[in-house]
Amino acid sequence: MTDLRPPQIDPADAAAAAARFAGRAEPDVAYAVVDSPVGALVAAVTPQGLVRLAYEDFEGGVDEVLDSLAVKLSPRILEAPARLDAVRRELDEYFAGRRETFDVPIDWTLYSDFGRRVLQATAAIPFGHTATYGQMAAQAGNAKASRAAGRALGANAIPIVVPCHRVIGTSGKLTGYTGGMHRKEALLRLEGIAF
Repeated sequence: MTDLRPPQIDPADAAAAAARFAGRAEPDVAYAVVDSPVGALVAAVTPQGLVRLAYEDFEGGVDEVLDSLAVKLSPRILEAPARLDAVRRELDEYFAGRRETFDVPIDWTLYSDFGRRVLQATAAIPFGHTATYGQMAAQAGNAKASRAAGRALGANAIPIVVPCHRVIGTSGKLTGYTGGMHRKEALLRLEGIAF
């Protein structure tokens, strides 16, 4: 005689299977478009932290930013605005003049060792102050590598939060910026920096 009862499932096995499914369902990268006074920003986070903050109109739009993340990090990308709430809140506070430092965790995956050190030094430049490319190179461990520091800053994937707008030429002159000079000037004015 055939037993027609359903097989007994161990509750521990069922919980483990549910956890594996939830882990696979969670995206590797979550993103949202965030409005700001300097234009729409494409913000992306991984479980480690903020990995990308791009000027939508300057960097080819949302699709190009996402395509780049898919190639460099993972194709498992999902629009998930709630996962960007902390980033959005801190940016809103910064633009309203109520925040001088960012507390959101940062995912440094996209950088070489030297580039990461340059950008970490840049993240430490205080609100309302500037530094030179040479100073950033020295803080990253190679005082003679100001051009390499400039390239690392030009590749900054997290502008505003990693404030490369605060880095200027040795002469005190403003130099290039990934979102355009008008944005660099606006950010410096917001921080009360005369140039």
